[in-house]
Amino acid sequence: MKRRQFLVSTGAAAIAASVPWPAFAQTQGDAALRDVIDRTFRGDMLLSPQAMTSLGLDTGVDAAMRSRLDETGPASERAAADHARKMLGEVKAISPEGLSETWQVRREIVEYLLGKRLISEPFGIQHVGAPYRISQQDGIYFQIPDFLDSTHPVETAADAEAYLSRLEAFPQRLDEQSENQRADAARGYLAPGWSLDLAMGQIEAQLRPAPGENNMVRSLVRRTGEKNLSGDWQARATKLVEGEVYPALRRQLELLKGLRPSTPAGDGVWRVPRGDEIYAQALDYFTTTPLSPEEIHRTGLEQVAEISAELDKLMRADGLTSGTVGERLIQLSERPDQLFPNDDAGREALIASLNHGVEAMQAKLPKAFATIPSQPLVVKRVPVEIQDGAPSGYYNIASLDGSRPAIYWINLKDTAEWPKFTLPALTYHEGVPGHHLHLSLLQQDEDLPLLLKNYWLSAHGEGWALYAEMLADELDGYTGIEKAGALQSWLFRAARLVVDTGLNAKRWTREEATDYLVANTGYARPMAQREIERYCASPGQACSYKIGQNEWVRLRRRSEQELGAKFDLRQFHEILKEGSMPLELLDQRVAAWAARVKTA
Repeated sequence: MKRRQFLVSTGAAAIAASVPWPAFAQTQGDAALRDVIDRTFRGDMLLSPQAMTSLGLDTGVDAAMRSRLDETGPASERAAADHARKMLGEVKAISPEGLSETWQVRREIVEYLLGKRLISEPFGIQHVGAPYRISQQDGIYFQIPDFLDSTHPVETAADAEAYLSRLEAFPQRLDEQSENQRADAARGYLAPGWSLDLAMGQIEAQLRPAPGENNMVRSLVRRTGEKNLSGDWQARATKLVEGEVYPALRRQLELLKGLRPSTPAGDGVWRVPRGDEIYAQALDYFTTTPLSPEEIHRTGLEQVAEISAELDKLMRADGLTSGTVGERLIQLSERPDQLFPNDDAGREALIASLNHGVEAMQAKLPKAFATIPSQPLVVKRVPVEIQDGAPSGYYNIASLDGSRPAIYWINLKDTAEWPKFTLPALTYHEGVPGHHLHLSLLQQDEDLPLLLKNYWLSAHGEGWALYAEMLADELDGYTGIEKAGALQSWLFRAARLVVDTGLNAKRWTREEATDYLVANTGYARPMAQREIERYCASPGQACSYKIGQNEWVRLRRRSEQELGAKFDLRQFHEILKEGSMPLELLDQRVAAWAARVKTA
């Protein structure tokens, strides 16, 4: 893939036509659609107390939601599907002819996302992109403890009481999910054996500390202490963990041990009933395209070759000339000057470098963006208790009320997995100008309905974040060999197209896919294997990044060619404010903007 310089020259920028994206007066039809969208969001929140807490909306008349956990299992999934079906019917009943352009777009987005909520129903599974209730990366055995620690607020005594209520409800939810997994397994839907082994290892890690030393207790004690909230918090939480939570975790552990011998052989989703159909739907869901596994696989092979050629030139210029591209990336990754010490001090230094990178890029954003959000961003380490099954890095959006900042999580199980040259690209992806800028723009738009601020289309969002890594290069975000880290990031996402389709459609084994990833990307084998294991548990999602990036690059190139000196990069990026959308609609919206610029 040939890189191109995207920034227009200073002279061209000075005469570029700054044509904004449309913001029309609201019509009667707009108001009716807003009402439907708002009621959709309200229903979503009532079905998910945890989402309400995550967004800071569990206050006032909804304060009681702070004491509840989401329900799990087929009944709750049917309720969510019934809600989606009802609201989809109401959206379709509103004619687009009576809407302003802005709300026509919003109608199309909402119709799309509500329709996609129903695609898993024919298979009787929780989701085509997460077909197993319990795996190394799915399951409330770690999701609830992580939620309590990182998301549930403890500012008042009432918050602490709500924490205890949720802790008390946790065992029931565990038992419900265990029974749901038992029923799914009887139908053939059970994670691969190694995945169950990892899940069991993580449950055992939860059980290892004495009850009073478990992080669920320590988190409450620490935070009530910080706020000087008087109460017998430690004793009450310890009693719940010892008497109810630990027994439920042990019951789930024993269930998985009993189910382990019966799991179907193989690694990809093809191994379960209707696996090929599930994978096709997962690819459609995550890429928002009708691309087949074979087309995606071929695209991956082509782009791996193109990006590898670019890396070869760059590394040769840096004196790395011996071995394959993958081998030379490993050599670079192992150089002492590229490594942080694998201890607490090294981890602190690594996180400090990330914070510095966020601050430096923040100062450069005005060159490429007309609107810059102000939401704060915090970099944190993935909790030790879940790091074995957690992704390498991920982003949590800030609460709507500003009480909790956005969090960029990085898995620091082994700092050797994060050579210094790789970190800038990761920062630009998860932070600015990637996920944090994108999602903060939506959160701070007062006219945008809450529903459209709080959903995710992976091809659009992950594609943007990967495009943002390219944009950072234009903003002088990489120094020296750090550009190799960016190219490695794009190479990794291209290789994902190959291995995700290889695992889930071509029946590659986990070992074959890991071998390919190590050989072609230079990633350390433990990190590469965790990634491969992720694609087995979440089929299709990994393909969204490169497919999405390819489309962002294509649309920008097309706009530049069509508009010439009229192209304004800062205005082009304002498309983010229209919300996440399927790639076909993104194409239409960029084309509509370009047409207006032409005639301005």
